[in-house]
Amino acid sequence: MTSGDLVRIARHLASGGVSGRRGRPRQTDLCRAVSAAYYALFHALAQSCADLLAGSTPVNRTRPGWRQTYRALEHGLARRQCDNRVMMSRFPLEIRDFGKLFVELQRERHLADYDPGVTFDRTRVMQLVDQAVSIIAGFEAADRGQRREFAIYVLFRRRE
Repeated sequence: MTSGDLVRIARHLASGGVSGRRGRPRQTDLCRAVSAAYYALFHALAQSCADLLAGSTPVNRTRPGWRQTYRALEHGLARRQCDNRVMMSRFPLEIRDFGKLFVELQRERHLADYDPGVTFDRTRVMQLVDQAVSIIAGFEAADRGQRREFAIYVLFRRRE
């Protein structure tokens, strides 16, 4: 599963293609699209962490250490770290933007997945999906060393 796969799924759901009602997606489809957009960000971050800390070659990606690093990313810890403005200010704009959208999309995903009364507008959902694509691209283009520092920051609790 890649962030690109999840973006394609989110777009398909938001278009109404699943229910066969092009242009008129059901609320369930829009909720699933929001969730998929968040998970696109989450998996982009998990892969970045694993690639930067355990190696990005095909051989490295088959090793237990790569998978363990990928799976080490915790939703709650990553959100709290990304929501820490003081610490996030130490990172370049592309990483700060990623962190800001990560927090926002996680909140939206919680609404989409757990609030039975929530409704989403197709236009807003498509904006979130497009924003995720743009933010992931910016994040992946950010300085490798800074992304490595960010990986360490989101994976490990800070000890003083």
